[in-house]
Amino acid sequence: MNEDHKSNISIVEAINILKEHALEVTTEYLPLTKCYNKILSEDLASKVDHPSCNNSALDGYACKEADTLDASQDNPIEMKLIGDVPAGSTFEGTVAKGEAVSIYTGAPVPHSADAIIAIEDTEKTESGTVLFKRPARSADIRYRAQDIKAGEVYIKAGTLLDPAAIGVAASMGYDKLPVAKAPRIGILATGDEVIEPGQPIRDGQVYNSNTYSVTGLIKEAGAIPVILPRAIDDPDVLRQTIREHGGIDLLITSGGVSMGNYDFVRDLLFNEGTVHFWKVAIRPGGPAIFGEWEGIKLFGLPGNPVSSMVVFMLVARAWVDVSMGRTDALPYHQRTHALAKTEFKGAGFKEAFRRAVLSYNTQTQNYEVVTTGNQSSGILTSMLFGNSLVIVPEYQNIEAGRWVEVIKL
Repeated sequence: MNEDHKSNISIVEAINILKEHALEVTTEYLPLTKCYNKILSEDLASKVDHPSCNNSALDGYACKEADTLDASQDNPIEMKLIGDVPAGSTFEGTVAKGEAVSIYTGAPVPHSADAIIAIEDTEKTESGTVLFKRPARSADIRYRAQDIKAGEVYIKAGTLLDPAAIGVAASMGYDKLPVAKAPRIGILATGDEVIEPGQPIRDGQVYNSNTYSVTGLIKEAGAIPVILPRAIDDPDVLRQTIREHGGIDLLITSGGVSMGNYDFVRDLLFNEGTVHFWKVAIRPGGPAIFGEWEGIKLFGLPGNPVSSMVVFMLVARAWVDVSMGRTDALPYHQRTHALAKTEFKGAGFKEAFRRAVLSYNTQTQNYEVVTTGNQSSGILTSMLFGNSLVIVPEYQNIEAGRWVEVIKL
């Protein structure tokens, strides 16, 4: 075996190595409807002002504010109605003293008017005039460029395009956006004992849950999952399955990376490829491996289902985020503090990430956290019922009553 690799490294060092081997961001232009959950690859400056003119924030009447200052329920002021401005049209005339124009939400405010009154604060008379029962307000005018100014950047490169960002981009005049091309990530489950859900199961066999949980995590990260056929514990089958991947940027394997005689993913990288690191000093998920084989970047997840999910979220996800130019905090860095209500055991020299349930106590106005129970890396239901990971530093145990750092999932 080639021993020229890093082993038992910290999670921070593992993330930094993954960043060094991430893809360069490539840009593609997609219509707005295909940009949800994509990463913007260029700063986006507005093409227009928004609003494009002074417009009304409500249905009512436009007028001169000074004419209405003394208006009240007991002393309504009568105004002459001289026109109507629906949304999408304009009023070409002039609003003089004592005059008003009927106006609707979003309609341009006449240039000679400087205030709006809501329709419910007025009353029409039989003669066609309007009684104002309170003063009109300039605050009910939405002024040009109040929200967005042409030429200014409102969405930065690296931003995750959620529905709000897509809406703002549309308001700025864009029908297509420059986004990072999503990497294609292969998913390969290994092991003779692994079978597909729906098949009859025998003692010693296990359903392939890792492929489907990791597929979801890859989609959640904005990348494209490519599921490869399961590889049995045979080096030749493993090689052939990888070679027939059909074009991927990263291969994620599940299982075959630990210390056993049948850990063929590990052997493949050590004997025929390059190993950047093997083993991260964390629990669960210590045996993770990252390297390259025949030009394919390969990240080997442990086979235990919890380890598989946790290592992807905390470590492998970094490669995806950097390859897409994402600039917000990686999951590992998105921490909060909570009061431990149960004990959380450490893992010796390893940094431990314990599945937990985080909640907010409205009385104390603090977060509190309790364990999900059994922390075996085979207890996949802990990922279903838990919503967080409690961080237990090396050589420590955390007793109930202590403050802890927590990663929200």
